[in-house]
Amino acid sequence: MSDKKVIAVVGATGAQGGGLARAILDNPDGEFTLRAITRNPDSDRAKALASAGGEVVAADLDDEESLVRALDGSYGAFFVTNFWEHFSPEKETAQIGNLARAAKRAGVKHVIWSTLEDTREWVPLEDDRMPTLMENYKVPHFDAKGAGNALFAEAGVPTTNLLTSFYWDNLIGFGMGPAKGPDGNYGFTLPTGQARLPGMAVEDIGRCALGIFERGDEFIGRTVGIAGEHLTGAEMAAAIGKAMGLEVIHNDVEPALYRTFGFPGAEDLGNMFQFKRDFEADFRGARDPEFSRSLNPRLQTFEQWLEANADNIPLGE
Repeated sequence: MSDKKVIAVVGATGAQGGGLARAILDNPDGEFTLRAITRNPDSDRAKALASAGGEVVAADLDDEESLVRALDGSYGAFFVTNFWEHFSPEKETAQIGNLARAAKRAGVKHVIWSTLEDTREWVPLEDDRMPTLMENYKVPHFDAKGAGNALFAEAGVPTTNLLTSFYWDNLIGFGMGPAKGPDGNYGFTLPTGQARLPGMAVEDIGRCALGIFERGDEFIGRTVGIAGEHLTGAEMAAAIGKAMGLEVIHNDVEPALYRTFGFPGAEDLGNMFQFKRDFEADFRGARDPEFSRSLNPRLQTFEQWLEANADNIPLGE
């Protein structure tokens, strides 16, 4: 084990980081070993990673010094931030800065930064095609990450910017599964019109990240995007219905209506879906499933993901 390279994984007990942690542990003959970074090393998920052979260390994204200690001696690191934990792009920006500076101070040789587009490069704040949110953002949970790319460059950290895609797992844990409408029929609400939405299993994000690390420095200094499949809302609805034994229609509402739904983050997500619809060519063009499969030969299609997960998708009323 001593000659293996350490990959430090932020968010190792979460979705993206957890996928990478398991991918490393599932390949005991590979060149890497896992260091799971978590705020709570006593959690059940952290203990499970330790039991499976991972090293678990404590650190907090709000504490740069704790990150430096956690990253010390690691070859690579996977970084992800969770906007939905606090709904503050300013807090997310501060955390990104902590990660970038800590990686530089610890001498990390290769960082994979899980990022997204800064949508203000397409829709400036003064552009009224979609409302400005929190005074300074169009899609806050995208924009802070996209702007954060520069913090790694400014710190001089060898970085791959990884553009991720819509999690199909949102159908399970984010309340996006089919819901029964007033007419008794089930609808899958996705305000993207006829645009094709890049999506993927969250587990595959981690496997693709491992594929990037396995290819050495090939992608350092580059932005790469990943997806499992590009599908319209109607295609997704049909596949969901087939897998669940229901008739499911695509409930194609306008983003403006979606923004009024009232749940936390509805305005942000309404703008996000409008961005993906209105700038479909750019968004899809950055996320190539065939490239993703070259990194991760086990890449799942939506149908394959549904075969394994349809029973876990809750039905809304």
